[in-house]
Amino acid sequence: MNENRIKQVLEIEKRAQETHEAALKEAQQLPVAAEQEAQALIEKARAEAQQQAREMVAGVKAEEESARILSEVEEKNRQFEALSTSNLDRAVAYVLERVIGGA
Repeated sequence: MNENRIKQVLEIEKRAQETHEAALKEAQQLPVAAEQEAQALIEKARAEAQQQAREMVAGVKAEEESARILSEVEEKNRQFEALSTSNLDRAVAYVLERVIGGA
């Protein structure tokens, strides 16, 4: 091989290494981003459920009705959290599949 060919091969290898490193860095950031998005969804759902609970409780006069509504809101909050956790699990699985499958 002549010197130009060797330089070309070295340059190609250098670019391949840089591309590989960039892909690894992005793959490492994906789970963090997925976790942050899932936590934001959980917090939003919790805030909405709490606001609904406050609005419902404020409009209800009877104690029994208040207890029933609060119980329903707590159940919905548990459902929101379960759904958010499920979405987080799916997001992490998706990211892992992309990282492992793309490697």
